[in-house]
Amino acid sequence: MNHTLSPAAQPGPAAGPERSGLSGYPRRSVLAVLVCWLLVVFDGYDLIVYGTVQASLINDTGWGLTKATAGTIGSMAFIGMMIGAIFAGRMSDAWGRRRTIIGCAVVFSVFTILCAFAPNAPVFGGLRLLAGIGLGGLVPSANALVAELVPTKWRSTIATLMMSGVPIGGSIAALVGIPLIPAFGWPTMFLIAVLALVVVIPLGIRYLPETLPSGAAGTAEKEPGGFGSLLRAPFFGMSVLYAIATLVTLFAWYGLGTWLPNLMQLAGYNLGSALTFALALNMGAVAGSVITAWAGTRFGPIPTAIAAAAVAAAALLVLVTGPAVTVVYIMLVLAGVGTHGTQCLIIAAVASHYPAHLRGTALGWVLGVGRIGAVAAPQVGGLLLAAGLGVNSNFLAFAGAAAVAAVLLGAIAVKIKSSTSTPIPEGARNV
Repeated sequence: MNHTLSPAAQPGPAAGPERSGLSGYPRRSVLAVLVCWLLVVFDGYDLIVYGTVQASLINDTGWGLTKATAGTIGSMAFIGMMIGAIFAGRMSDAWGRRRTIIGCAVVFSVFTILCAFAPNAPVFGGLRLLAGIGLGGLVPSANALVAELVPTKWRSTIATLMMSGVPIGGSIAALVGIPLIPAFGWPTMFLIAVLALVVVIPLGIRYLPETLPSGAAGTAEKEPGGFGSLLRAPFFGMSVLYAIATLVTLFAWYGLGTWLPNLMQLAGYNLGSALTFALALNMGAVAGSVITAWAGTRFGPIPTAIAAAAVAAAALLVLVTGPAVTVVYIMLVLAGVGTHGTQCLIIAAVASHYPAHLRGTALGWVLGVGRIGAVAAPQVGGLLLAAGLGVNSNFLAFAGAAAVAAVLLGAIAVKIKSSTSTPIPEGARNV
């Protein structure tokens, strides 16, 4: 079967049997987008699952983990994600999206399954790092492919909705963890990745098309790609701002995802209640994906992202005041809406800001640098607790990161506004 799309065959309204019921949109493209979304769901599950088992790893394994060392292990997957995002984004531009997506999915599935059989903390951490390489490579590659499969006017909306798979996967992790961990132990949570390996990846092999790398289309000489192009005019300033905004946003999002169940247990709640707080955070993030998809289309991704980051910062500051349980749930939902919504909108903006031959590289760069925040968050959370600064120190740190994100996104908005009087890259006016 030929999975390659020539430049002339980039998805548009299709004729004949390939036409779907959705405004004549190609059925194969719709299926490809759904497969990418399912893979992102498993990506999200795999990211959040460590937060659901962290207390069990500390208390039940006999590995001698402390809060600080548990934070270090939590960072291992994010280190792998940083590596995977940077290199897979470039690989998807050079070698094609389909092969990169499927390869990354196989890597994170296999090494996640192996985590269930880890005999000690160092092996577990090493497996999480290797799984993280696949996790980090999947999202920029999938978003780059989806950006090429949907009409330009829907690119921002679909990119935002695609990322709903991350908190949906996290919500699944919290939901299944409530009955499975007490009944069967923490390893069961990692064995669920078998479903990705035997169900979703075969669907990807069947339905994901291949887009031609820029060199194959004969554009490499005219439009040089790679990080060299990304980090010089006219892209340098925006590339740096997008990357740092992603870093602080992911610091807040993954810090909460990693530590929230444990933080709530330290605050006096049992494991079941702590996991329902994690569920509230992730359900808020799911709602945030939908809300910000609509608002981003209506008001623009960057203005909406500024508002979302500010909402997250305010909600996390309220948690520091020790409110009633009902208010805690509401604030966690808003924190999920704000933190994850901000990240979705940044990805949507990047996918629109850069031309096709740089899109995968740009997404990989932004998410790769951003993973520094994801790496730091579990470490900082653990160190703050180990220093005896209490649960609120974590909420303050994550709130501060969200506030910084709002400021950086404001700088991006100013830079975009100032550039409208000069020629700007394809799609940038939609940002």
